Amino acid sequence: MRDGKTTVMDVPIPSPQSGQALVQVAASLVSAGTERMLVEFGEKSLVGKARSRPDLVRQVLDKMRREGLFSTLEATFNRLDAPMSLGYSSAGTIIALGEGMQGFKVGQRVACAGGGYAVHAEYNLVPRSLLTPLPDSVDFESAAFTTLGAVALHGFRLVEAQVGERVAVIGLGLLGLLCVQIAAASGCRVFGIDTNPERVELARQFGIEAVSRSNAVEAGLAFTANRGFDSIIICADTPANDPVELAGTIARDRARVVATGAVGLNFPRKIYYEKELSFINSRSYGPGRYDPAYEEKGQDYPIGYVRWTEGRNFQTIVELMENQKLRVTPLITQRFPIEQAAEAYEVITGKAKIPFLGVVLVYPVEKGPDSRIIRFPVGRPKTASAVKLGVLGAGLFANATLLPAIKNVPEIELIGIASASGMHAQHSGKKFGFSYACSEDEQIIQDPEINTIAILTRHDTHADLVIRALGAGKHVFVEKPLALTPEELSRIDAQMEKTNQGFLMVGFNRRFAPLARELSRFLGKRSEAIYAHYRINSGYLPLNHWTQDPLIGGGRMIGEGCHFVDFITSVVGACPVSVRAQALPDGGKYRQDNVSMTFTFPDGSIGVVDYLASGDKSFAKERVEVFCGGRVAVLNDYRSLELIENGSRKVIKSAFKQDKGHLGEMQALAASVQNGTVPIPYEQLRSVTAAMFAAVESIRNDGEKQTIHYDLLDGMIL
Repeated sequence: MRDGKTTVMDVPIPSPQSGQALVQVAASLVSAGTERMLVEFGEKSLVGKARSRPDLVRQVLDKMRREGLFSTLEATFNRLDAPMSLGYSSAGTIIALGEGMQGFKVGQRVACAGGGYAVHAEYNLVPRSLLTPLPDSVDFESAAFTTLGAVALHGFRLVEAQVGERVAVIGLGLLGLLCVQIAAASGCRVFGIDTNPERVELARQFGIEAVSRSNAVEAGLAFTANRGFDSIIICADTPANDPVELAGTIARDRARVVATGAVGLNFPRKIYYEKELSFINSRSYGPGRYDPAYEEKGQDYPIGYVRWTEGRNFQTIVELMENQKLRVTPLITQRFPIEQAAEAYEVITGKAKIPFLGVVLVYPVEKGPDSRIIRFPVGRPKTASAVKLGVLGAGLFANATLLPAIKNVPEIELIGIASASGMHAQHSGKKFGFSYACSEDEQIIQDPEINTIAILTRHDTHADLVIRALGAGKHVFVEKPLALTPEELSRIDAQMEKTNQGFLMVGFNRRFAPLARELSRFLGKRSEAIYAHYRINSGYLPLNHWTQDPLIGGGRMIGEGCHFVDFITSVVGACPVSVRAQALPDGGKYRQDNVSMTFTFPDGSIGVVDYLASGDKSFAKERVEVFCGGRVAVLNDYRSLELIENGSRKVIKSAFKQDKGHLGEMQALAASVQNGTVPIPYEQLRSVTAAMFAAVESIRNDGEKQTIHYDLLDGMIL
């Protein structure tokens, strides 16, 4: 997205996870709408991007006010630099299955859907809800139109057309030509309108009455016996308002108008008011779209309540193709082999100045080598470093925050990096100088050259990967949280008890921040208990964000709240022993992420963590106030530290940018591997995690005090 450059690259073949199939792709359809808009946005200058997305500009400015110019620019350019796979409609053959894929089998022909899944690639990982079995009579090139066909079908369903009704379709591009065929197959009398005479003629070849835009009103009145159309589907792609104005003009009284294309939406009030027209903006393929529970977890909707989900729409499109009621072969104007895919984008963006309609990418039929490893000819120079690092996970956080920090630690040698899709591992491996990239965790875990593993994957994978990596005798760094459930924590305890080599470190970076260390030095040796208050203005996250899912992200308390409990634990120098926690009412908007937690410590110290999602993101995110023995320390968003003692005040500021300790924690990791020390005592890692489980339990019990149970036995916490 930085420069809009479209490239074809070799990446590791992905590995199917639970609920996914690995599909060898035979054909995929290039979207002249969605994909063209993405490419054209990427090609814009920074100023052009800002003008087209003022909402993102506001987010950047808010971040700049909180974290400083340099941190914001670094994060912004890292996000723009991340690769994006294009495409969302393909077809091929299943060659491998993850767990939980009952009903599918290896060798089965399928149509595939979904952005980020059915991408333009030789191999795709696709969840079960986005797979549709194919009959032998439907070829792969036709099946590649299934997703776009479902977009047209969903738009048609929204107008609720009855048999015999007059339906107008405005815009006879690829989507419109699919829509007119679907409407005709449903028993409607269909009328097509377009500004392009060639597309008007193509619609007529399907047996549809079609006219140019200039004749639309007069011909439409004649077609409907001067009553107007019962339903109008807008499939045009233009910022102009003409399609919605035309729809109002040719509609009958109380007609229905549905827009499936991106068009101007300044409605002529007079005509829409006088006819009392209904208007709907169609959302993609149908119910289930944008619902992670449906698309990623495979939780179907009961047919008695939701008759036409996106998956059932896919099935219907395939059935229409099988019965020759939906013909897509005449719509294909260009075919490109995957090696020449970049040329397809020259066509759809108009640079090639070639007329087009349906642009299909085709792939080799024979199965290629099972290459799950990509080696880079020029990696980071081999050194005698004690840390030989393998990384699991190559997402946005890894690329924007941790990998840049790791690269700045000369004692760490980068060996291998893995991601399930393969693409992000390839990008990160090449960018940061790894020796190889792959798609399988086990390759990294069992690599004898690697002695340290960094786990940067989603939260629900942490515990299992920690146990496997420790079992392989590796030093382990895992991003927070350590575990999502007490059961997972118990399994890690058991593995730690068996581990006789390697150590475990959790990504509690804030305790390693320069200003945090200065705060601890200021408190020095103390004879009194500490009172520490940590306020977090975390900002709102929608309930469908993955971190809000208890099974994947653990919720914001377990997933992120542990950071702040660990910080106070590091300042006190002991593990918390009890907690009381209460949350503000969720009101259908939040999920227990407006919380006040009070922790007590063995010496009587008190730590209060106020985690709030209801504030304004433009305000500083984090503030810590510590009181002890006539001293006060105030840490403001890791950009300034105020130290007050005996009436004197000292202010220390971060020179250039916010520093939350990511570089410091990587330096500590390297030093621990070299010196055989432990960067954070396991009893603190374990107790902080247990403290968050206890806090959640206290919230459930209306603030009832919860004891954080842990016993020391031979240095091990049980």
